[in-house]
Amino acid sequence: MQVDKITLQDIGLFDSEESEGLISHLDNCKTNGGRFLFEQYLSLPLASQKAIQARQAALAIYLQKLQFVASMKITNGTTLVIDKFFETSFKNIPVQISLPGAYWYRFVNKSDYSLIKYSVEHLVTFYQNLIDWVAVFEASPENSIISPLVEKIKKGTNHPALANIQQATTSNDPQALLALGYFFMYQYKNNTRSLLDYFYEIDAYYSMASAIEKHHFEFPTWVESHLPFFEVTDAIHPMLSNPIQNSITLSNETNLLFLTGANMAGKSTFIKTVGIVLYLAHVGMGAPAKKTRLTIMDGLVTNLTIADNVTKGESYFFNEVQRIKNTIEKIKDGKKYFVLIDELFKGTNIQDAMKCSIQVIAGLQKLRTSLFIISTHLYEISDHLKQYPNIQFSYFETEVNQKELLFHYQLKKGVSQDRIGYLILEREGVVALLDQLQ
Repeated sequence: MQVDKITLQDIGLFDSEESEGLISHLDNCKTNGGRFLFEQYLSLPLASQKAIQARQAALAIYLQKLQFVASMKITNGTTLVIDKFFETSFKNIPVQISLPGAYWYRFVNKSDYSLIKYSVEHLVTFYQNLIDWVAVFEASPENSIISPLVEKIKKGTNHPALANIQQATTSNDPQALLALGYFFMYQYKNNTRSLLDYFYEIDAYYSMASAIEKHHFEFPTWVESHLPFFEVTDAIHPMLSNPIQNSITLSNETNLLFLTGANMAGKSTFIKTVGIVLYLAHVGMGAPAKKTRLTIMDGLVTNLTIADNVTKGESYFFNEVQRIKNTIEKIKDGKKYFVLIDELFKGTNIQDAMKCSIQVIAGLQKLRTSLFIISTHLYEISDHLKQYPNIQFSYFETEVNQKELLFHYQLKKGVSQDRIGYLILEREGVVALLDQLQ
């Protein structure tokens, strides 16, 4: 599924100056290398159902063995020590060292010996844990992601020098310790570095599986069809502490949701929630919803955060128009896109905004190979759009009780008539302050 940088920004994938991003929120990695891969996986949605289902199946296996992976003693410190060991110049360790020679090496090269000892202890832990991982995961069902990894790690840990590494006790045996130090430094450096890369893959999958369990994500069900379909039940925004569940269904028969509601009623959060559900589904992770059924989409396109460009002399409205133009040019190829637009045409006067909005929505709804959610304050234009049977209308209600606002954040069928702007102005004391001005 194709996405651009604006879309990734709109759905809040990365950290910003103001807030934590979705990737950081879902991150459970133990190592920097694992985190790098985890961010790569979450930044690159998959394009085929086969690839997505393979990752889902791999994550399902990790979920079954999550407690074991969590108990592995390989940490970021372990990987840093190993990297530093390979980058350090030691006093050469002899190919074969006698017991007296080992004691002499320890006496003459105290600092080198201490660092070798410390590093070998971490290397032993590293190899012990990988051998244990293979023992646990090689009995898993055949999987195109896990099975090759098992074979590569099994091959990398299959060496006579490692045969008894699980029982290795080198603390009081300088001869054994230096022999392992020589082996890792001069014979198994490249192999160990490859194994570090393999562990980073384990760590990234552990992080994804942990996020699925922690946030109660569910794997989506994929519908095979050349026509677009998206159905989500009880979707929530995964970064909210007390999220409200909402459900929608979009298909080629009802491919456009016209969404209304007052400011702060929940429109933007809901649109981002749908974007996150769709996005994480295409990453191959579970989705923050009780149930999701959908087709593979070719792209996710969002118009949620628009800004003016002072240096280029471009207005907010001009950039809105350019983003809409770019969206239309992208989705007119007949492929399956999901388009999310929040507050269409905020950058011009209400009459212009209404005219432009009607024109754009009437045109977009003709593209039955794409799905749309479009929010607006301009509830008046709904009357012009009811002639199109493929447009559905929903809104978020705001209840007013003695000038107090109650937001339910629950999606309802129909069009909002709420107008609470002046009430908020009055409630926050702005009207009173204005009245006091001389």
